Amino acid sequence: MDYSSLLPYCFKQFSKRAALRTALPTARFYLGNKSLPPSDRPALFTMNILPPMGRVWAHFAKKSLGDSVDITLFDCSGRLNPDQFKGIRVQKFLNLYAATKSDIFLKHIAKHRDIGWICDDDVFLLSDRIPEIIQSEIAKPNTACFSFRPRTWWHYEIDGKSYDPCSSYCTVINRRIVVEKERLSLAPCNGNNHPSHIGKPPKRYDTFDKANEVLLEKGYRCGIASEEVQEECLAAFSGLSGAVMLLYHFSSPDEVLNYFETPPSERWSGNMLFGILSSMKAICVIQDLHTELFGAPYPLPALPKKEELQAILEKNRSQLREDHDVGWIERIEKKLTANL
Repeated sequence: MDYSSLLPYCFKQFSKRAALRTALPTARFYLGNKSLPPSDRPALFTMNILPPMGRVWAHFAKKSLGDSVDITLFDCSGRLNPDQFKGIRVQKFLNLYAATKSDIFLKHIAKHRDIGWICDDDVFLLSDRIPEIIQSEIAKPNTACFSFRPRTWWHYEIDGKSYDPCSSYCTVINRRIVVEKERLSLAPCNGNNHPSHIGKPPKRYDTFDKANEVLLEKGYRCGIASEEVQEECLAAFSGLSGAVMLLYHFSSPDEVLNYFETPPSERWSGNMLFGILSSMKAICVIQDLHTELFGAPYPLPALPKKEELQAILEKNRSQLREDHDVGWIERIEKKLTANL
């Protein structure tokens, strides 16, 4: 199978296999009491398909937030051990679209909370000031949401003003406005013709983008953290799911390395190969952090060594575009290690 068509196949196969472990727990979830009890604490939500990343994310979340939030984690691989997530509600759940799972969280699990907070599990929370920042921002008049990590490659143009999209990477949502008053969904859709910073319009609204646009058009405040606050509070990878799928598909590091060696060298001028290899390096970092925190690596038999992946990157460096940042994984690794 061609390298470019392998990933969609891997995603489908993963969802089918994971469903054997998650379908029945999902059905039980719908039949049972889904809601967190009433509380003033924000409800925080993430989703996971790679167990070591879930454990590392949970470590940083608990270290930074303590008991100031109630955390729900959807285990979409069905491989997490809930006993390893003290103080976190772990729910095995079908690997549906991220927006679907987020809507379920906001409308049902967090229905008794004013604040529902969506955070990807590759966005690591590093500051104990985060709860204070959330309370301060959500308290500002007419605030519907507050983002710690906006999208940066395109922007809204609404009534002559420009706004960055809040995204769903790490966004705090005022449920009383977004869910109960405006009855908005986080679902993606087509028709996004707002300006981009890379020459072509996005064409598609990703998770929360359309709801974000509606909120702005209705005059709500959709706050975004300053770059200084983002730097203080977060360390984030991006787009790791493709690399995760390869690890579940292949059985050895040599097979993974061959996947990167097979395409013609000129294909490295695009985003796909560079992005997936960077994501594989990021998983190596996660594995190192897991080993440091918990005393042993998580079983990932197909994961190559980071040095082997770097060698492939260096081999194809002449083909990389100028906007490909070859050092970003190492910068995030240094930041996470310093905050362990």
